[in-house]
Amino acid sequence: MKVLIIGANGKIGQKLAKKLKSSNHHPVAMVRKKGQVSQFETMNIDTVVADLESEFEHAYDGINAVVFTAGSGGHTGPDKTHLVDRLGAKKAIDLAVKNNMDQFIMVSALGADYSPEKWPESMKHYYEAKADADKHLMQTSLNYTILKPGKLTDEDGSNNILIGDEIDQTNREIPRTDVATVIEKSIGNASTYKKSLEVLTGNTPIDQAINSL
Repeated sequence: MKVLIIGANGKIGQKLAKKLKSSNHHPVAMVRKKGQVSQFETMNIDTVVADLESEFEHAYDGINAVVFTAGSGGHTGPDKTHLVDRLGAKKAIDLAVKNNMDQFIMVSALGADYSPEKWPESMKHYYEAKADADKHLMQTSLNYTILKPGKLTDEDGSNNILIGDEIDQTNREIPRTDVATVIEKSIGNASTYKKSLEVLTGNTPIDQAINSL
């Protein structure tokens, strides 16, 4: 598949682009600034410059699947979170419907579907945005895959995960490398279609865990 990575300049997006370049898929890195293009060009990865806060339908030209791993970042306020994590995500979903994408993979967050009283007050705007975007996606006819990783770390990936509708585990973390691998293995994999999945570090190899869904 030709896969558009929205948020390719982020930590997960960069790892995913590299993985897809070495796979049988064709990654297209969507970046917001021209200055972010060169890092992907050096790896012979196609890029498209587009901004979630503007019009970006041109980024979908020739695309088969979309991965949304963009985010406003932890240092921005509610306004930016609303623009990127809610409105940007919903616009990306609507464009995927309009352009008949084969699959839409949303990188959400563990807890996005919890009851609001469980959300930390300081992060409430973030979870509200994620929850709204996830619900919007689930109401479409797309083959969606919603991944809700726990606390993201920069540790080396173990390639072992726990994945499912609801997970009860003491360890609530997962390396970004493993999240990128889960995304890669979910692309074109019908076992992940129409599912909202929590994903954390576990004891099952990623291929086996995903194919057992």
